[in-house]
This record gives sequence, structure tokens and C-alpha cells, in this order.
Amino acid sequence: MTRRSCAIYATGIVCAHLLIVGIALVVAQVFQTMIHSRLKKEITLTEKSQVFESWKNPPPPVYMEYYFFNVTNPEVFLAGGKAAVKQIGPYTYREYRPRENVTFLENGTKIYALNPKTFVFVPEKSAGDPEVDIIRTVNIPYVAVMNELSSYSILVRTFVSMYMNGIGVELFMTRTVHEILWGFKDPVLTKLHSLKPDVDEYFGLMWKKNGTHEGEFVFHTGEENYLDYGKIDTWNGLREMSWWSSNQSNMINGTDGAVFHPLINRNELLYIFAADLCRSIHLAYVEDVEVKGIQAYRFAPPSDVLMNPKDNPTNAGFCVPAGDCLGTGVLKVSVCREGAPIVVSFPHFYQADPAYINAVDGLNPNKEEHETYLDLQPTTGVPIRACKRAQLNIIMKRVTGFPKTKHINETIFPIMFVNETATIDDDSAAQMRTLLLIVTLVSNFPLLIVGMGIILLLVLVVLFCRNRQKKTAKEDTAYTQVSDKTDEPSETPANQPMRNGSYIAMSPVEAQKC
Repeated sequence: MTRRSCAIYATGIVCAHLLIVGIALVVAQVFQTMIHSRLKKEITLTEKSQVFESWKNPPPPVYMEYYFFNVTNPEVFLAGGKAAVKQIGPYTYREYRPRENVTFLENGTKIYALNPKTFVFVPEKSAGDPEVDIIRTVNIPYVAVMNELSSYSILVRTFVSMYMNGIGVELFMTRTVHEILWGFKDPVLTKLHSLKPDVDEYFGLMWKKNGTHEGEFVFHTGEENYLDYGKIDTWNGLREMSWWSSNQSNMINGTDGAVFHPLINRNELLYIFAADLCRSIHLAYVEDVEVKGIQAYRFAPPSDVLMNPKDNPTNAGFCVPAGDCLGTGVLKVSVCREGAPIVVSFPHFYQADPAYINAVDGLNPNKEEHETYLDLQPTTGVPIRACKRAQLNIIMKRVTGFPKTKHINETIFPIMFVNETATIDDDSAAQMRTLLLIVTLVSNFPLLIVGMGIILLLVLVVLFCRNRQKKTAKEDTAYTQVSDKTDEPSETPANQPMRNGSYIAMSPVEAQKC
């Protein structure tokens, strides 16, 4: 056997083995299963897991952008006309949110933690100085007092109204951005505090929220089931709430939005419990996106999250009392917040009933600026980019006994909205890209084997064809005649030697005598 034949046979054997092994691995998905098993084991909230430290001390910076609706025509609104507002902002604060008092429970299957939040003003990302800029907006303490007295006699309401008029309190107030956000001493609340000490004499949208937490959380670590990774087990000791009018609405579902289970697919719904909204919401897949070179799935709340119960009966449980429902796009949360009739929505009433948008001039809802979304890396479940957007509104309506409200039309009045944003930092993004590259290479290793087998198959075909050509050439050379003349006799001179074929006849000589 020649060296060339040995090479052909060896190439064929190696090619066959590579193709058989590669195809078998692809069909059995051995490497994909191995990677998935590894991810399910590694991505847990245990001290030895790689994600625990980033969960405990989130590296991406979180920014809170506050936008306010400055009322430009309060007199027109009080006279029964349509209010006009102008958006002012953002006033941006860096949010620090480390986990504290972290304690493992039940053999490491659950974890207890507090999540205090601290805010620091970032002037370079802001439109102005919050301690200087003035905003005219609804006097929320005034509305809160009216709301609390709605069940009292008209005599009591009239007396309180006269007192507030006497001290110069109006239905609209003018304050600095800092006062509205972080608190000021309100004259009405101060008077109530003197009569009822448990009433706080200070008011602010973020009053007592700087350096405090939203409650005590117990999370599942994912040790028992990777699908439970990061899910809330209890909040303030509760597994369900009691504010809403149905068991389904009172459920505490999902995570706190900081982490999600690995191996996310496009068809599933992701649940988040938002303590500031007093409820859980779900997010659905929207599209594939790319953030800093990382492929991600975008999830966002679908329109049915805040849909009117007539169109989405599952939302009937958020009507309190039962049957007392608002329209699409808004949610009354005063059931879990004592005081004013607070309503939440998406900014500029995005995805809300047009009646709410048209009730106030100056609103312009659009998806790019007002949609809440999460961009998640599907393999690891890590949030790559997040934008949580929510608007705070208050119900303005006529209240008997308060003459200043006798002409106003009932309106869900916008106060401000917040855009909470976070994007993975460059170092974490680089680590994520490296991790995903390794996962991709390992997962596709069987395809690499199949590819090498196909390449060797092509080499084998080339070698075989060349070997055949050389054999054919040798055979043609061995059987080709030097001359194509026939053996027919020809006339030759008597003195010329005779030729026979390719041999020369010897000339005749006389025999020598002995």
C-alpha cells in the first residue's frame, strides 16, 4: 500500500469518527445540557456563587430623574376650565442601594435582607438647582385634609375650610423643588399635629425616604429550584397583601426587579413586586436589543397591566372598594398610602385612556420617553439596562364644604414622574461578554466537530479524485504505441536494411570461412 493510499484511508477514518461523534453530540445536546446545569447551579444567592456579591452591592449606578408638572393657569382650573402644565426637569439623584443585614435562612434556601436607599444630587445631570427652582403644583396636604374629612359632617368641613382660608392656605402651592421632594413644614399639618401627635407636620414626596428601606424582604436563593432564584418569599412578614379586593391582586409575585432566573425565554411573563405601587406587575417580551455589545431581551409591561376591568377582568381586584374602578392606565394606591387620593400611572398617562390625557393641556405621551422596560441577558438573567418610569397623580374633585372646589371638574391631576435608570458598567459588560463567549464556544463545540468532519470529507474527496487521475495517467502511458504506422510491406531499396516494427533488421553478411 502506497503512502498516498494510507493518507486517504486515515483521512476517511478520522472524518467518519468526527461526523459520527459530532452529530451524536448535537442531537443529544450534551454540551448545552452541561452548560445549562452549570448555570442553574452557579446563579444562586449563596455566599459561594459568583452573583452573590453583585446582588449584595450592585455595581451599575442607578439614577433617579425627577420631572415636575408646573401649573401655569391655576385660576382657570379653579374656575372650571382645563389646567395647563409644563414639564420641568430632570433633577437627577444618584441612588445607592446596598443590601444590609443579609442573613441566610432554612439551610441556605432563603435569604433575608434590607435594601436601604440613599440619594445624592448630581448637578451635571440636572436641569437646574432644586433648592432654587420654584414649582407651582397642587397643595397635596390641602387635598389630603379634604379627603380625610369627606366622611365628616358638612359643619366640620366648613369650619376647617374657614380656618385654612384664614391662614392663607390655597389649593395650589408654590415651593422649591427640594421642598416638594424632601419635605417642608406645612401649616395645616402642623395644626393637626398639635391636635393629633401621630400626624407628621412635615410633607414631601420623598419625605423620610432618604436612607430608609421599603420593608423587610426574604428571597428564595434558587438553591432548590433555579426558577425561584431571587423571588420574594415574604415582604414585611407577609406572603400576600390585604389592601386589594381579590386574592389574586393581593399576591406577592416575582422578584424585586434586581435579579431574574437564568435561561429566560421569549414566551414567558416576568413578575416584579413594586412596593411603591403596592402590587405585583408582569412584563412581556417586546424585542431583541443590544447593550454594550451584549445581546438582550427587552421586557415591558403590556397594556393590560393597567387596563380597565371591563377589558381585563383580572384587574377588578384592584378596584377598592370592589366595583369602584378607574379607567385604563391608572391605579389608585391610596388604599396603601394614608392621606391624599394618590393615583399612579405611566408618565404623561402613556397607555392610558385618552380622557385622562385630554383633561390637561401640556401632556405628550410617547413610547421612547415614557415606557418602562428591562433589558435582560437571557442566558444569565442579569438586567443589562433598566428604565422604571412612574407618574404620581392626585384626584381633584369638588368637596362640599370647601368653596374653592365648587367649580372644578374632577381630574386626575399630574404632579411629577420619575425615571429610574440603570445600565451595566463597562467592567461588568466586559466580564459578561467574556462569559458569554465561553458559553457560546462550549455550547457550539459539537458543531465545531461536525465542521471539522465536513472539512476532512472535502479533503478526502480531493485526495481520492487526484489519486484516480494519477492511476489513469499511468495506464494510458503503459499502453501507448511509439509509432502508429501499419505493418504493410513497403518497397525498399535492395541495399537498405529491412525494419520490422520498432526493431532494425541486421544487415546480411557473408559467412566467414573457417
